[in-house]
Parts: sequence; C-alpha cells; structure tokens
Amino acid sequence: NETEVQLGDLAGNAMSLPVVNATMLAGIMCKQLRREHNDSTNIDIGETLSAVNKTNPHAQLTYESTTKFVGETADTESFFKELSALSKQAVESSIWCTCETSGKTSSSEKFLRCSDCSMSVCRDCVHVKQGYQVDSHAITEYILKNEIHRQEEFEVKLRSIMPSYLILGQDGVNEIASISEDKYRVAGLSDYMFGLHRIKRDRRKWIALYYAREGRIGEAVGEFKITIGELETKSGGAAAVIGVQGELTSFFPAKKKPLCYGPINPCARMRLCHGEAKATWIVKEADTETSLSIVGNGITPSFRVQVGLTDAAAKAMVTNSQEAQKAHFKAAKARGESRRWHYADNWKDWPEELFIDDDRMDDSDVNLGGTYTRVGCLHTFNQNACWVRKETDNSPELYILIRPDVSRNGPDTAIISTSSCHSDVSSVLATLPWQWQPCDALKEKLQDVHNVKVAANSAIESMKCFAPKTNFSVEAPEQDDSAVLIKMKGLSSTDIDDLCSRDDDSGSQEVKLNVHRGAKVQQTVRRYNHLCAAAFLKHAANKGLKYDLKLDSPWMSIQQPGDVFFGRCQRTIPPRPEERWIYDEERNEWVRTSEIMASREYFLNLRSAPQCFEFMADRKEGCLTVKCYPQVAAHHAAFGLIEGRGEGMERDISVTFRLLSSSQQKDPILRRFLLHNCRELDETSVKLKGNFALYERQKKAVTKMLNIEGGKVPFEEIEMSEQPMPGSTGWSLVAKASRTSQLRGGVIADAIGSGKTVISIAIILKGIVAARGSRQYPRKSSATLVVVPPALISQWRDEIKKFTDDSPNILCIYDDSSLNAITVEMMLGADVVICPVDLIEAKNYMARITRVATGSTKEFDVPKVPSNTGQVEKSGAQGVWIPTSSQDPYGGANNANNQKRRNEAAYFTYLYHDYISKLREKSFEGHEKGIPLEYFEWERVFVDEIHECLCTTKDELSEAKKNSSDDKSGFHKEKNRRAGREFLGITTKDIARRPLVFRTAIFGLTATPLLDSTNRVIELANLMGNAYVIGLSSHWRRLERESGRDIFLSNFLEPKQSREIRKNIYAKCQNYLDHACCKNKNEEDMEGIELVEEVSVIRMSEEEGELYKSSQSGISPDAKGFAIKAEDFDPTAGHDISKFLRQNARLPSRGKKLVQLCKQILEGNKHTKIIVFADGRINAGHAAADFLRNDESLGCTFFDENDSVEEQNKKLSWYQYADVTEEDKKRPRVLVLNFAHAAGLNLQAECNNLILFSPLYIGDGGTTSDPVADASTELQAVGRVFRPGQPQSKVNVYRIHVQGPAGEEALDGQLIRRNTDKETIEMAVNADD
Repeated sequence: NETEVQLGDLAGNAMSLPVVNATMLAGIMCKQLRREHNDSTNIDIGETLSAVNKTNPHAQLTYESTTKFVGETADTESFFKELSALSKQAVESSIWCTCETSGKTSSSEKFLRCSDCSMSVCRDCVHVKQGYQVDSHAITEYILKNEIHRQEEFEVKLRSIMPSYLILGQDGVNEIASISEDKYRVAGLSDYMFGLHRIKRDRRKWIALYYAREGRIGEAVGEFKITIGELETKSGGAAAVIGVQGELTSFFPAKKKPLCYGPINPCARMRLCHGEAKATWIVKEADTETSLSIVGNGITPSFRVQVGLTDAAAKAMVTNSQEAQKAHFKAAKARGESRRWHYADNWKDWPEELFIDDDRMDDSDVNLGGTYTRVGCLHTFNQNACWVRKETDNSPELYILIRPDVSRNGPDTAIISTSSCHSDVSSVLATLPWQWQPCDALKEKLQDVHNVKVAANSAIESMKCFAPKTNFSVEAPEQDDSAVLIKMKGLSSTDIDDLCSRDDDSGSQEVKLNVHRGAKVQQTVRRYNHLCAAAFLKHAANKGLKYDLKLDSPWMSIQQPGDVFFGRCQRTIPPRPEERWIYDEERNEWVRTSEIMASREYFLNLRSAPQCFEFMADRKEGCLTVKCYPQVAAHHAAFGLIEGRGEGMERDISVTFRLLSSSQQKDPILRRFLLHNCRELDETSVKLKGNFALYERQKKAVTKMLNIEGGKVPFEEIEMSEQPMPGSTGWSLVAKASRTSQLRGGVIADAIGSGKTVISIAIILKGIVAARGSRQYPRKSSATLVVVPPALISQWRDEIKKFTDDSPNILCIYDDSSLNAITVEMMLGADVVICPVDLIEAKNYMARITRVATGSTKEFDVPKVPSNTGQVEKSGAQGVWIPTSSQDPYGGANNANNQKRRNEAAYFTYLYHDYISKLREKSFEGHEKGIPLEYFEWERVFVDEIHECLCTTKDELSEAKKNSSDDKSGFHKEKNRRAGREFLGITTKDIARRPLVFRTAIFGLTATPLLDSTNRVIELANLMGNAYVIGLSSHWRRLERESGRDIFLSNFLEPKQSREIRKNIYAKCQNYLDHACCKNKNEEDMEGIELVEEVSVIRMSEEEGELYKSSQSGISPDAKGFAIKAEDFDPTAGHDISKFLRQNARLPSRGKKLVQLCKQILEGNKHTKIIVFADGRINAGHAAADFLRNDESLGCTFFDENDSVEEQNKKLSWYQYADVTEEDKKRPRVLVLNFAHAAGLNLQAECNNLILFSPLYIGDGGTTSDPVADASTELQAVGRVFRPGQPQSKVNVYRIHVQGPAGEEALDGQLIRRNTDKETIEMAVNADD
C-alpha cells in the first residue's frame, strides 16, 4: 500500500531508479502469485514461486577471447591507394557547415570558408540577425555544386571499397610492442580481426572506424580509425594535406593493470597522401623534454576579456580561495596548482606575436622556432587562442593552440601542432607545461619555458595491414516473389550457435531469431552486426537489392490481401483492451479499468505479432537469411489512416512501399507555411441587401468554399509507417497508405477586416434554398450553425441583418437559459443559429444534456468540463539534466497531476459522447423546448476565430484563480479553450460522432491562423471536416486522454519519424493548406487609411524600480535587475514569473502614462472613443481600469466577472455605434478589453485610437513562450480598429514602454521588440505575399 512518494523515497535511498520500478512490478505481481498459489497444492508459497520461475538454462557458449584468423589474406596497399585517390571527393562531399552535422546536405551551393582558421559555413546559415557571425574571419567563397557535394553517392562508393575486416601484421605489432616494454599494450592485437563498425561523415573528411572486440562481440580492445580527406587542418596559404590516414589505438591500458586514466591517444599512424606512391607507418616513441624561449610582442585582449570578465571576477577567485574553498586551495597550492585558482597579474593581455627560440639541432625534429602571429578569429578555437607560423620552403606551417581537457578533470594545455585543429592528436609536435599561459610571454622572468614535451616518432618498415579472405558470401535475389531480402552464407558452427543461443537450445536446424523485443535482443543484434552488417552494406553498394535503396526510386504497390483489408488485421495490430470506468470512493474520482488479464493478453498478442523483418538462422547450411514482409508495414500505415474514422474506409485504401537507407535520406527544407489567394478562380455573385456587393476577391473566396461544400475538391490523404530493420545497416521499410477523399471543410484566412463575415453570409445565402429543402423532422435543421467567441454573438446577428434583404430566421444562443424559449420546430426551421464556442461551460448546460439524454437530475451524473487546457508534455530533457528526484526525471517540466488531468479529460469525453449518443436516439415533439444543440444536424458549421481552439499555452490553464488583482496564485481566468475543443470534437476522428454534425461542410474563419508548426496544421485539417494529414494518428492531442498504460505503449510502439517521413508531413501540410485555405488581402479597401504606431516612453520611479526588482521571484539577488528577461525565469527551479509580470503591469508610472495618453487623445476630439487592450491573465485589465476610474474626468467600461454573455455584448455595442442619446454621450470614452477579446470585434466605426497597455507575454519563463502567438494576438487587437470601414484617415496605435529609473531597458523594451519583429509577424499571418 505504499504511495508513489514512499516508493520514490525508497528509490532515492537506494540511489537507483530501477529499484522503484522493481518494487512496483513486484507489487503488481503479488495478486497473481497468490492466485497461482491458491490453485496449487503447495503449502509454502516459496515453492509456488520457485515453480513459476523454473526455466531451462540456456547453453553457455565457450570461445576464445580473441578472434584470431586462420586463412588467406590480401594486402591492403592497393586498397589504401584507392582511398587516397578518393580523398578530393571525400573533402567535397564532407560536412562544410554545422547544419549538415545532423545528416542532411545543405541546399546551398555557396560556402564561406575562413582562410585563417578554416571554419566553413553555408550561405543559408549566415544572416544579419541570426546564424553565424563571420565578421572576425577572413572569408573566401567556395562553390560546391550539389552533384559533387552530395554525400549519398560517395558513401555508396566508399562502402563498396571498404573491407568488412582488417588484420594487422604480427611483425609490425611486435615492433610497436618493443617500445618501452610495450608501453602502449599492443601485444596480441595481431590476433584480433578489426571489424568495420561505422562510416561517418565529418568536417572535410570521412572516417571509417574498425574495432577489435573481446570474444567476438564483447568490449572493444582496439581501434583502427581510417580518415579519408583532409588529414590536417591548414590555413588558406598553406599546402593542403589530403589523402588517407589510419590511426591505431589500443584500449588495453584502460582495461589491464596498471590502469591508465584519461584519453588514450593513437600509438601508430599510417599515412598515404594524395599523389604519393607508398604508405608510411610511424610509431609514437616516448616524448622528450626540452626548453623553449617564448617571448611575446604587442598587446591583444585575452580570452577572459573577450567574454566580458572584469576585475570583479579576478577578485572573486581570490576571495573564494580564502574563504569558502580555503581548504581545497591549500591542498592545491601544496600540489603546485595555485595558478588554476588565481588569475595572473596581467591576465587581461595576450601577446599579438610569439617568438620561439628552439635551439635543438637534431635534424630529425621539426624546428619549432620562429614568429607566430595571433589569429583574430572568434569562436572557432578554444579560448580564441591561435598563433600561426607561416609556411616557408624549409619549414611547415605551425600553430600554437590551447587544447581543452574535455572531461574538465584537469587544466587546458598549450600545444604546438602542424594542424590548426587541436583534436588532430597525431599532428601535435610539442606540449607545453599546463602552468604556461599566453600572458606569460609578456613577462621576462616567465619567458623561459622548461619541461616542454616534444613528440618523437619513428618509422615502422615491418607494419602491414591485411584484409582476410573469408568463406563468407552474400546473396540477394534480384527480382522474385519470395520474402528473402538478403542472405549471408559461410558462417561457422560457432557463429551459428552464438546467434541462436538466446532463442533455441534444442539444436534445431532452422531457428527464428528474436531481434525485436526482449531482454536478450541486444546481444543477438550485436552478434549480427559483427558478422553481417558491413558485408550486407557492401553488397548493397556493389550489386544492390531487389528493392532499390536510392532516394528517387519508385514506390512499389502492394495488392490488398484476399482475407483481410489493410489496417484491419488484428493479428498484426492487436486491439487494445477496452476501457471501463468505475468510481473509486477512496480517491473520490472516476478511474478507468479493463478486464482482468486483458493487458497481459494484449501484451502476449503484441509479442507474437508478425514483424516486417525476420531473421532466420540455418545450422545445417551455415547461413543467416533476412526476410522482409512489406504487408506488415502496410497494415500499420493503413491502420493509422482509418483508425476511428468510421466503417468501410478500408475499401478505398491503396498501399505502396519502399526500402530506404538512413544515409540516403535528406532533411526536409522547412519554410514557413503559406496561404495563397484566390486570384485564379472564377467569381461567384451573391445578391446582398441594397447597394451592398461583394468585392472581386470575396466572390472568388466564395467560389473556393462552395467548391469544397459541393464535394469538388479532391484531397489525397496519406499515412506512412516506417519499420526499421534491426541492426546497424540503417535500412527501413516505409509503407504509404493513401486514399482520395473530397474535402468537407475549409478555412477563410483573409486579412483582418477583409470581410470574412460577409463571405460567410454570402455562402449561407447561396445555399439557403437548398438548406430549407433539406429540413426534416426530427433532427435535420435547415440552419447554419455559427460558433463564435461569446462577445461576437450580437455582432454576427447585426452583420447578417445588415447584408440581407429577406432577413433569415436567426436564433441567438447566449447561454443555457437561451434554450428555454426555443422549441424543436424553431431550431429546425431556423436559417442561422449563433452560439458561443464555450457553450458547454455555461452554467447548467451540461446538466441539461444529462437530464435530457438520461433523465437524471443528480449532480453526480453531470460531467465536469476539464479545467486544464492541455499542452504538449515533455518526453525528453534538454540542456543539463539534473532531476529533482527519482519520481520527477524531467526536473519539474511536467506537472505531477498530469495523469489525473488526463483521466479527467478522458472521463468527460467518454461521458459527453455517451450522452450525445443517447440524446440522438431520442425523438422530441416539435413544441418541446430546451433541447441541446448536439441533438440536431446542421446544414453547415462556421467557426469564427478558429485559431483560438488550436492555440494552447501553459499559462492559460483555466484553474488559475480568477480573484482580485491581489490574488497571489498568479493568473486571471479568461477562457477555457478545452471547452471549445470538446464542443467542436477536435479529437474525434469520426465526424458522425462529433458533437456538431453537419451535412455539407464546416468552415473556419481567422486572420491569424498561427500555422507555425505541422502540429497545428494537422489539427486544423482534422477539425475542418476530418481531412487526414499524415501524422494525425500520433498527434500529441491524444495524450490529453491517454491512460498511463497507453502512454507507455504509444512511446514503446510508435516508430521514430525518419527524415523521409518528416519531409512528407511538411509537404502534406502545405498541400492541405493549398487545397482548403485561402488568404486574400484587402489593400484596396485600406487605401487612404494610415496606421501610425507610436511608442510612448516613461521612466519608473526609484521606488517602483525597487518593487520591480523585488518582484523577480526566484531569481538570485545578484541577478535581479532591469535587464532581466522573461527567458531568465526557470519554472523548474521554482521561479515565479507571474508576480514579476503583474508588478510590471501595475506600475503607477504605466497608469500615469495611460491616463495622460487618453486625455491627450480626448483633447483633440472629446467625442472619440478609445480602446485599451491589456493582458487579463495577469490582471492587467483590472489595473488599467482602476487607473482610469481613479481619474474622475475619464472612467472606463470594463467587463465584470459576473457579466453574462448578453451583458458583455451590450457593453461592446456602446463602442460600435455612434452616440445618439444623452445617455450614450455620458458614458465613458474608454473601453478596456483583455487580449482574450482581441479577435473578431468590429470597433472601427467609432474608434481610431488604440492603446496597448503592456506588451503581451504568454509563458512561464525559459522556453515556454510562443512569440508567434503573442504577436498574432497583438495584431488581432490592432485589427479591431485598423480595418476596412474605418472612416478616419489615420489610426493611432500607442504602445506604453516603461523604462528603468535611469532609462535602462526593461521588460517592455524586450517584448515590444520581440512582438513587432517582422519575421515573427510573417509567421503569424502565413501570407504568401
């Protein structure tokens, strides 16, 4: 009965998270053990446990620790020559920019390279505001054509050359072992075969890693690293060193006593430069010691100065050593390490030039003497430290660098190298003592440097490298109907026994290997990798497979199986256990459960489900066969496309597949999503009232939406499933299921004020006769349902009356009470029904649904709308991972109550849909009143401000208390977007089961669609008529309702998305937007209307400044200040940004500026009206209202918490229409609105002055904010007055900008700059022009 906290404490005490997992697992198993004990005849439960755990032990294989090869070998001299000849191609196809380090190839053909430090970057990654800053570099442009920079072809060529195994000659290894009594512990490495482990692309080189392993597949005991391409990094003026190089490293020093700690460097090197005839081997001898004179000349800023350290930092180091770290400093000083604790006296200065006097006369050594000049390149060398001695006819180019101690267990040390890259360890000529610092060269007494270690190398004439000739052979059928993909022959009985030992101990001839799931899979896969992976890759590179691996290869079709449709095979995809809900009285909550043993049965079915790849070992033939079943991937792809979307859809599915290689795939080019206009479409005319007429662009928008409504817009829906082949080949089979459907929804995303409402009215009028003809008792209404933010109900009603002659029959549903007067006949006979998007949150509405659907009046039976909005949860940690406890591995990133909230959401959805189903089974008389909207079937549905239901931010959690501005809990409630999403049925794929059912189409209206991610586009498509965009089946929204078991299964079963699938997701999202959305601008309507934006600056007082800094809750005292940024607040560390934001909004200086601006505007025109927008989430609206009300000459109108929807609409109307009566003229001139009401309102007729009380920030700090959403909301606010129909020639927008007492930039300046950034605004509106 331990709680999770107690179990967490147990794990914490044991300092091991697996302990709590084991304990929980044991607790889960106790009931089953008791059942089995009761069914047995055992007296002691221990006997039952022993019987349950009795298993047949696997036969333990015994083999020698080495893999000494006996047989023929081939010399590799020609192999290395072939690689050397490819070195130029290796450089060209290698990584030239950081954007290529993830495996992609830059789309740019222009690269910038520094002639001093050799840093390179593509043109696409260099921008004025972001990306690489290259001002400090000597830049030269290089042109690399895409065809020669492509990595795929070169990798295939490389794999076709590389042998699977290499062997080092025994004579050469023995010669290395003779140095200092086998200092490098290489003795015996000639008995090992080095197997090809990996080929990877690096900066201007390719690297092939070969490992010698203990006991065939055990730990690595040696490495032979082959580099093809640039062997040493040089400046632009030095001769390039390209070719092939092999470096031998023995790992025995770290495995056998006496143990060697720290990095192990190569002990021998082979090099064959491009154009040379013979490879040379050298071995590293013991270092020699010498003394050098290093004299500095000229002054340049040190690295510490460049990063901004001051005397305060130097002083703090001294203080720390004398106080907090006194004991540690004393011990370090005794070891002679005081320089690691204190800065040197002249730490701010580094020499511009270093002159080295090397008096060694040994001709075999490279003389280190000469003048080294500091390079000014920033951010490419450790500590920005690099001095170069230029190349001459007699001496090579040398570099003085500071090599970092990457593990940070020791100091960084200066080196002299023939390469400007400190990681080229074979190029290091000398290592200076760690105490030496560049500033020492400026002090005469420190210019003689002793104990300099000079590298010594000697040639090895006897070293040879061989490629073994094995009995292994690889076969792959070219074209046949069999499942065989590729086969390895010639395996020894030991190899076969080792592969089969974990899956079969009976000696069967054919054994199916488990390479997919289970504790022992890893060992089998590692053995397979060692034996087969490299050979398979080489065969595929040389001869290919029956399924083409090329990126541009065609998709191959699969015929529907005769017995079961794709996606409906319950053997391939076992159905998950059905959930039931029971009430837990102890916890006082509803919990879900399933049948006893159902989860175990599901797990067993899952484990026995067929896999896409099957590995078969044949003992008699000595072969391993890999079989491929595309049908498995086809079922998974089709299942994602049809799951939960209704019956019969599987008949329309077609499936194709391809075999892909991870190295061949390219990253998608991700640009912002674009919405296009309707210029190419024909016009559709609709008669409006009086002289009103649609603009040309509006007629074309009507055409596009009517085409969708008429089923004339086909859209190909696809889903893809990638099934990776186990092992290190990087192959995977991707199946693509597709079906063509007719779009049933669209989005009108025209610019703010361009007439989206009148377009909607035109669509209603165009189909009003047909709608009235489809009216049918008991459920089919002729009405178009318009779902709007609550404040827009009356505005929509007035707009419909304004533009229609024969006024349609309009019903307005403000809240639950509005339904009491509406009969079934009225609802069926209406032409338009307007309701709020959060209707299900209205008081008594869910009770009404419960009563009408079930007859129950008990409060217990009424589902409660989930209080949280729902957002993407963390599934990984970024940055430095410091878990707060064993129960919180993501360091507080996810709320501890997340699973409880998911259960609440799932139960509400279950009960809500269950009641809707029961409601629709009923029949009501025409005179009956108060029937919920979910009962009826509508002609079509319009959703105004559709982006509101898609945009979810953590800070808009609706359980945040909505008390007064003194409430210490944080944020003020504005809206619960979860209610809107539940009402629209956004997570229900089957539109026939959604709360709002329509016959023709559903349309969304928004001017700022916020389509800045694929997730939002996928969700938008699903909502707008159930259009399926690839990725919906794994969309994060489903997590809002998942059980803990299903979340685990989703993470366990959901395949990772490859670059190919991500590319298709992005392309399909844009494809959907092209078909279903339109965005027309209204420049012609805005002609003569000027938008004037003014930033009104005011400084806070000293007292306000202190309050401003003290409100920075959680920030350390020394970090508090006016320069603090929202990102500096870390919610996982207990920082509370809400107090800071509220204090910033309530600054008296801000209120003073607001009052001043309002009076200034009214002095010019005392009859005008002013709109003030503030962030209600932090009670800024209350603060603004209080400031205005405290001035007797101003006052304001503000929504009270207790205002009904109808009352809010009434208050808004005061600012939408001209003052006529004396009562109108006496009302306040200022309307204060929260940003939550920024969308959809038409206030332009009477208002042309708008004030943004404080810049908008939605977030918890850190990376939780969404600049695109914030900029969008501010644009919506401005759009309330800057829109067509504005009678004034100028619209004034004022931003209040509060600075520090001395004019310091504070939070306002940062946020105003962020929210007005051009690129951010472009992402918010998604316009293509």
